[in-house]
Amino acid sequence: METYDYVCTTEEHSLLITDVRFKPNSALFATSSFDRSVQIWDADKPSNALVKLHGHAEQVTSVDFHPRKLDLLCSCDSNNEIRLWNVSQQVCTHTTKGATKQVRFQPRVGKLLATAVGNGINIIDVETDTLQAHLKGHTKDVRAICWDTSGKYVASISEDSARVCSLFPTVRSFISWYFILLVLQIELTIWFLLQTLELWNPTESNKTISVPAHMGLIAALADSPQAEVIASASHDQCVKLWK
Repeated sequence: METYDYVCTTEEHSLLITDVRFKPNSALFATSSFDRSVQIWDADKPSNALVKLHGHAEQVTSVDFHPRKLDLLCSCDSNNEIRLWNVSQQVCTHTTKGATKQVRFQPRVGKLLATAVGNGINIIDVETDTLQAHLKGHTKDVRAICWDTSGKYVASISEDSARVCSLFPTVRSFISWYFILLVLQIELTIWFLLQTLELWNPTESNKTISVPAHMGLIAALADSPQAEVIASASHDQCVKLWK
């Protein structure tokens, strides 16, 4: 696993980076920062930000691209504000409440948005801006959330536990939610610890490969099958691209 390129955002983001996400089927990626901005980059030419989006009044904690509406970007801040952006026009098209830590669009259709707020998870209908469910179960703040590729399950992690929520319609056409313990078989896992990336293939052995990556805490990872790279974003104000 070698460094492909890196973005030192000191002249772009003035404070630490909190999240990084790739645009679907693209080499473009977005970063969010405590400097209250969201910025768009090109992994093929990462020297300068292509777009800078301003409007949040507080630290921006997360960002995500819509899976189908490729000009639609979502971000949230520490003051519970969610913003939807039109990237091409570089304007905010809608604001709402309901996320402080992370936002993640439902894969494939993008109808639902999962958000982490305190020790709970909100499921929001993006099209109608309505809260579909507030999921409980964690006793401590949720650190990270993600959907499975089918868009039917939401996994969440906090300091107390890891959980999966399954969504399915009942015979009465209501949305039914329940929590089950997180048990996932993963062929290749990359996770981050302090300034180091850890590479693990559990099907082969329990041994991990440590890759020194950043001078500051690693805040987020994202992958782009299109660009064949993994991006790591850090509190050292750098985004590194790995092959």
